[in-house]
Amino acid sequence: MAVQVTDVPERRRFEARRDGTVLGIVAYERMNDVLVVTHTKVDPALEGRGVGGTLVRSALDEVRGRGGQVLVLCPFVRSWLERHPEYQDLEYQPPASTVTD
Repeated sequence: MAVQVTDVPERRRFEARRDGTVLGIVAYERMNDVLVVTHTKVDPALEGRGVGGTLVRSALDEVRGRGGQVLVLCPFVRSWLERHPEYQDLEYQPPASTVTD
């Protein structure tokens, strides 16, 4: 059976499940239209089997679908984004500073 990814906003995370068992999570905080991705965790027995990538792709597809952006603090997601340029347009770009001396 395929891995199902679901947003669980009350727990502030996306969960990857198979047959009702949580295989991994992507934790986040929402700040308006920006999803701040803080942590990714996958069952160690499943590392290297695509669960983390499926989680990240699903989370970013959800962000894209609602017209949002992501601020990535998680090293796993940062690395994933570097290998998937088709998602790099979702990265939050802070406005230019207007501070003058």
